[in-house]
Amino acid sequence: MRKLTTLALILAASPAFAATEYGFFSLHNTDFVVLLAFLVVLGILFYFRVPAMISGLLDTRAERIRAELAEARTLRDEAQQLLGSFDRKRQEMDAQATRIVTEAQAEAQRAATQARNDAARAVERRIRSAEDQIAAAQAKAIAQVKDQAVAVAIAAARDVLAQQITPAQGQRLIDDSIAQVGAKLH
Repeated sequence: MRKLTTLALILAASPAFAATEYGFFSLHNTDFVVLLAFLVVLGILFYFRVPAMISGLLDTRAERIRAELAEARTLRDEAQQLLGSFDRKRQEMDAQATRIVTEAQAEAQRAATQARNDAARAVERRIRSAEDQIAAAQAKAIAQVKDQAVAVAIAAARDVLAQQITPAQGQRLIDDSIAQVGAKLH
């Protein structure tokens, strides 16, 4: 109410009061009529407690805005936590990728070393196999030469014996040989 009184005094001291011929408090003075209408509207507004409703609405809106700000802060904090989590996961993935690459390189190095060792062993086996084949071929050739020598020696001995042994001596040698074979088998 104090504000209204102050407002009325300010308006009463204005130059508009002196400018009318009927005086300020006349219904012919438009300024007075406007002032009365204004005061009536203000009275109606105060009677129906419009300023309190407006204040309540503003307070409600302020509370809603505070809640939205709090929610926005919460969302921002969550977003920062998610960002931090994603950053940590990215770093973990980078570390894991580096570890995988390092392990793959080490495995490739081991595989290359193993392949070289396997190739060297395969070459050694082939060399030994070739040496064994050469030794076997050499032994076979020596055996064939010996067999040929025995065959030649037998043929030569037959020829010599055929010239020196008579048929009666040959028959006696055959009979002795059969007797020896029969004695050894029984």
